[in-house]
Amino acid sequence: MYIVAIGWMYVALMMAITETSIVAGVATFVLYGLVPVSIIVYIMGTGGRRRRRREQAAREAREAAAAQPSRDEPGAGA
Repeated sequence: MYIVAIGWMYVALMMAITETSIVAGVATFVLYGLVPVSIIVYIMGTGGRRRRRREQAAREAREAAAAQPSRDEPGAGA
C-alpha cells in the first residue's frame, strides 16, 4: 500500500516541479498529492486501527481478570 502512495507522491512532485510559478507548484502538490494520498492511506488503515483497538481491549480485559483474586484461592473469599 505504501509503495503506491510513495509512487503517487513522486508523480505529484514531478507535476508540481513543472508548474510555472511556486504557488501553482505548491497547490498542485497539495491538491494532487498530499490530500488524496492522506485520505486513501487513512481509509486503508482503518482495519488495522480497529484490530489494534480490539486487541488492546482484550489485553486489558485479560489483565483485569488476572488482577482479581479467584474464588478458588485460599484466603481470597470472605
